[in-house]
Amino acid sequence: MSTRTPRLPSWLPVDPYILALIGTVVLAAVLPASGGAARGVERAATGAVALLFFLYGARMSTREALDGLRHWRLHLTVLACTFVVFPLLGLAARGLVPYVLTPQLYSGFLFLCLVPSTIQSSIAFTSIARGNVPAAICAGSFSSLAGIVLTPLLAALLLGDSAGGFSADSLLKIVVQLLVPFLAGQLLRRRLSGALSRHRKALGYVDRGSILLVVYAAFSEGMVQGVWHRVSPARLGALLGVEAVLLAAMMTLTWYGAGRLGFAREDRIAIQFAGSKKGLAAGLPMATVLFGAQASLAVLPLMLFHQMQLMVCAVIARRRAADPPAPVKEKKITGVDSVSR
Repeated sequence: MSTRTPRLPSWLPVDPYILALIGTVVLAAVLPASGGAARGVERAATGAVALLFFLYGARMSTREALDGLRHWRLHLTVLACTFVVFPLLGLAARGLVPYVLTPQLYSGFLFLCLVPSTIQSSIAFTSIARGNVPAAICAGSFSSLAGIVLTPLLAALLLGDSAGGFSADSLLKIVVQLLVPFLAGQLLRRRLSGALSRHRKALGYVDRGSILLVVYAAFSEGMVQGVWHRVSPARLGALLGVEAVLLAAMMTLTWYGAGRLGFAREDRIAIQFAGSKKGLAAGLPMATVLFGAQASLAVLPLMLFHQMQLMVCAVIARRRAADPPAPVKEKKITGVDSVSR
């Protein structure tokens, strides 16, 4: 089920995927998609995500999917991280106004703490790190579904803005883009299993390609709207520092907290990647409703956090993939010899 990533050459000090992410951001800054091109990029990103979920459905047995669905403790842990711990940390950052963050930037920072977890990149990184992908799919989907209701309600309560709410269109988009392709993959799993196993290495690039498309589409939109020119470099640097602390705190809490709760390594990986991330695709339309004309500036913290979490998680996923699994498998094969070592 998991996708193996190619090993890095010993002489290469930087992960090629990190270089690809940085290159994508630079490309969006220099050549942002606008007008008809932006619509084309958005459709391509939507199609890539749908293909990603179709392939996950095709590669995953129905028993694995049901096992992931029954993992209620993991799902509650991810939901608590997303809609309880994150908002509490966001409220604690109120003391940084106005010395570090402006009131407008703080509103955006608090809003990012209320957004549901991202789905596709959490699952992709869980797969790369050889974690519990079925549970990650369910946890990410539950978070997005809960966010349709909880994010507007929390925003109305904590930001003092009662505008917004959830819509049937948002729910329909999640169903059509994520659930329907996954179920289609499940239905065609037996017919496609042979072809998927033969092209397993090539399919690994679908995970990374979908993330790169989402990054380019989101960053292009920010460039076209000019949100990057409304904040001074000093304030932008301060915002990045605060978000780095927030991400480090959540990455640490989700990993070690899940360990203290007794979760296995594969589950801890799923919790870390699903419970420490925020979804730009879900946050952007919600911000448009909640903030109106100020939406472009309000989503600036979310957009920066989104890029930061992708780059950090890319490194962590590669390190997780390189650590515990190999010794465990080797121990099963060598038996007494491995124990004596």
